[in-house]
Amino acid sequence: MAKESKAVEEQVVNDPSSKIEAIKNLIFGENIATYNSEFEKVKKDITSKKKELENFIEDTRKELHQAIDNLSTDINIRITELEDTLADKAETLDAKKVDKKTLGNLLIDLGEKINQK
Repeated sequence: MAKESKAVEEQVVNDPSSKIEAIKNLIFGENIATYNSEFEKVKKDITSKKKELENFIEDTRKELHQAIDNLSTDINIRITELEDTLADKAETLDAKKVDKKTLGNLLIDLGEKINQK
């Protein structure tokens, strides 16, 4: 039985986590519970701030996508309006423009009329 208790003691002494616990107890002593509670408060605060930031980022992402969609719609409407305006201007120019062949024939006819008088 003595051999068994020595083996258990050697495991405890050789276990790195138990050594760390022993060092923590030597350094911090009675204040360890206070430190642990403070660390827990800090962890909770960090976790809550992280959640708030994630929510803020998600809200901002949604607003940005909405703004992009609105801008895209506005640009498409303006492009359509510009295309319609350009088509109207092209039609107006076509209506005002005289074909070169027709103009040539008119000038020939005018020249012949002048020549006859």
